[in-house]
Amino acid sequence: MMTERVVNGNNDIPSENDRKALEFIEDVTIRADQVQSQVLSEVLTRNAHTEYLNRFGLDSRSDRQTFKKLLPVITYDDLQPDILRIANGDKSPILSSHPVSEFLTSSGTSAGERKLMPTIEEELDRRTLLYSLLMPVMNKYMKGLDKGKGMYFLFVKSETVTPGGLVARPVLTSYYNSRHFREKPYDPYNVITSPMEAILCVDSYQSMYAQLLCGLAQNNEVLRVGAVFASGLLRAIHFLEQHWKSLCRDIRTGTLGEQEVSDISIREGAKKMNILHPNPQLADFIEEECSRESWQGIITRLWPNTKYMEVIVTGAMAQYIPTLDFYSGGLPQPPNEHPELVELVDVKIGEEYELVVTTYAGLYRYRVGDVLRVSGFHNSAPQFHFVCRKNVMLSIDSDKTDEVELQNAVKKATEHLEPYGAKLIEYTSYADVSTIPGHYVLFWELQRAKDVEEELPGWGVGRVLPRNGGEFEFCVQTRQSCRQIHRASGDKIGRKWDI
Repeated sequence: MMTERVVNGNNDIPSENDRKALEFIEDVTIRADQVQSQVLSEVLTRNAHTEYLNRFGLDSRSDRQTFKKLLPVITYDDLQPDILRIANGDKSPILSSHPVSEFLTSSGTSAGERKLMPTIEEELDRRTLLYSLLMPVMNKYMKGLDKGKGMYFLFVKSETVTPGGLVARPVLTSYYNSRHFREKPYDPYNVITSPMEAILCVDSYQSMYAQLLCGLAQNNEVLRVGAVFASGLLRAIHFLEQHWKSLCRDIRTGTLGEQEVSDISIREGAKKMNILHPNPQLADFIEEECSRESWQGIITRLWPNTKYMEVIVTGAMAQYIPTLDFYSGGLPQPPNEHPELVELVDVKIGEEYELVVTTYAGLYRYRVGDVLRVSGFHNSAPQFHFVCRKNVMLSIDSDKTDEVELQNAVKKATEHLEPYGAKLIEYTSYADVSTIPGHYVLFWELQRAKDVEEELPGWGVGRVLPRNGGEFEFCVQTRQSCRQIHRASGDKIGRKWDI
């Protein structure tokens, strides 16, 4: 097989690890349909004697045709009774022949409640393999990533324990707490600025403060910045806006202020990294940059060697792209209802599909609820952009507005802000049915980008922009940006949008 040449700083010859990773990507994407069949056969063979598969009479058969004929496509509601049995302590092979090691919890965006998804110990190996494929690809396009560090804002969330004694936590919290993350071998392409103890601290304030302080203390070594989602990186920037004076104080003295971070493990972790030393010059530099009226390009101003941002900007996260461009000065960002079922290799470019998966951990033809759009192919394997979560919508009677439609409406409405130097930071919404007819309410967090004092245009209340900056409220009509059924519904029965 021909190996693509990649750039690794000094020359264009790929490292051995990069070469193997790129060959793996080529192999599985060229043989995408074959790999799908092979994985399905492995899953069904090893789980042949589970209660769930026997329930549908699979009788140890592992071919794709029999599997699709006998097993129904399911949702979480169908699986919940079995999951509750496992959560309550039933250790029999209900879904998987391997013991369930923990539950991964969903965010609860689809139905308002967190889902418990069973997983097995070896899934961490597969997850780690997938995570390891990112840098070999990035090395093809960015030189010298082994000559500096990544400033990634990574966080864990609190865990719960089921009645049967199994831990339940979000997938990234599970990964960050695993030996795969905590004990990973040194790799010059994956050195980060944050102490491990700060990442693993459940106190989000102390974790954020310590990660920002360490990132600022190593500002000239940072080559890439990121978080899992675009919103996470922007949350870090907003935190910096609020606390840069305290951060400058600690950089000036070379200490981690106990009034800001009292967690002993974080303090010890930062001490072990040996990066905090009195640095009045850096403190003066940060103070000067953060005191400027405009924060445009603040990322590349404070971390001048940054080459790109690594965040998810598809789906609902797309709303943050303009704000990321503002704060980063235009740094590159990585590219990131069909009732009939199609095979992975048979999807079509431009079409949207809901994901249905079968896993080693015992999910069979499970509807995940993620809607993906096919953006292209790499060999025989499709490339996807995340669009939205299925069934995340506002609803009043028969009127439905889904996540994408709402985002498009908000995007259209924010065009009215541009002449007034304001930008949208965040928004949320809900359906208010306390009046007849009901209406949708949107809450916008807006920020003044320059010193203006003019009344904002809109179909409702306009507020004056305060000269001292900060946040303000603005009411604007978004109904016209929604699909035709919403316009017709609103015109006929008086449905309206409030902001």
